Amino acid sequence: MSCDLILVLDAQSPREVLPALRQLQGTVRWAKVGLEMYTACGPDCVREIADLGYNVFLDLKLHDIPNTVAKAVQSASRLPIRMLTLHTCGGREMMEWAVKAQREHAPELLLLGVTVLTSMSATGLNEVGVPDSPERQVVRLGQLAAAAGVRGLVCSPLEIRPLRAVLPAEVALVTPGIRPRDAKADDQTRVMTPAEAAQSGANFIVVGRPIFKAPDPVAAARAILAELTSNASGR
Repeated sequence: MSCDLILVLDAQSPREVLPALRQLQGTVRWAKVGLEMYTACGPDCVREIADLGYNVFLDLKLHDIPNTVAKAVQSASRLPIRMLTLHTCGGREMMEWAVKAQREHAPELLLLGVTVLTSMSATGLNEVGVPDSPERQVVRLGQLAAAAGVRGLVCSPLEIRPLRAVLPAEVALVTPGIRPRDAKADDQTRVMTPAEAAQSGANFIVVGRPIFKAPDPVAAARAILAELTSNASGR
């Protein structure tokens, strides 16, 4: 199983990271646009990044009543995006409506179900009324999403193996919380190295600050990609 790198754009505008984006063209294929940038710039930021040659992962974590989420998926499908997130805790009906909209309007778009945020610990889950561990909650929500037709999930690297044990092999796993061994964990609480995540069964790893804050972003990205390639060839 191969694993690819997604670059996180933690900025309010593509222009803030444009020099690095231009440097990384041809090295990194995927870029993730999250709420911060999308709220600040709207759909234009997606188009700008796609115009640079990146496959865009739009991380909006949709969560609303089924009809509203379906309409949001339909609207997002008009943008040059390859991935789009929704919250699995919205329930089966919401996800089924989202899947129906995706299949009708963007058959190639990969819908990703967000299970438990990587910043959430067991204590945090308990505070919002979930008595289980992050792992058990992730597995529960992951199975629900797969049953609703969602073809990919976002999960912390520590939940990859439990998900792989119960989900169809074709379900893609996208994994934030990735830090090279010499990088800070920042606000992530459940982390792994790139090689560890790939060995566990991730299809994509999501990395931002360790690349953008590196003295040489291109070298940092190439080191991560080399680690992933070495892992794949060593299996």
